[in-house]
Amino acid sequence: MKSFIAATFLIVHALLLSVSLPISQCRVVVQTDEHLIESTCRKTSSFGLCVSSLKSDPQSSKADVPGLGLIMVNVIKAKATKTLNHIRVLLKRGPGAVERRALISCVENYEAILKGDVPEAIEALTKGDYKFAEQGSNDAANEANTCEREFTAGTSPLTALNNNVHDVSAIAAAITRTLL
Repeated sequence: MKSFIAATFLIVHALLLSVSLPISQCRVVVQTDEHLIESTCRKTSSFGLCVSSLKSDPQSSKADVPGLGLIMVNVIKAKATKTLNHIRVLLKRGPGAVERRALISCVENYEAILKGDVPEAIEALTKGDYKFAEQGSNDAANEANTCEREFTAGTSPLTALNNNVHDVSAIAAAITRTLL
């Protein structure tokens, strides 16, 4: 029996040595993690965007549903930051008076997302107060829509960015809604 265990150990050790990656870099994929992401995302308005957003964060493989909600709120933060930076670039280009007013209003919308809605959602998810987390995410979606409406139909230079922020915000709200 001892020789069988020793032989097994030697075979496993030899196999591990023949692998080009160090053991510390090997990953074990747990099927239930992917299942949790997919089952959670099925409850949202955009399954594909939800799955791709969550899987882009390595922490999602270890997250529970509140953790997935936090990841999505951080996606809101990243996309809102990108949008706000783009708005500031557009303002520096010296737009006309009408577009300038719309862009300035959008700065206020995106600052509200980044200074109010996102921190509210993060704090609420952390404390387990899921109704406020849902509200913060819904507010972020509404702010993106409000920015879009500032422009005359068909003239917004922010449509794709606003839609993106709206969509990830709606996903975050739907995830937190499942926790209520």
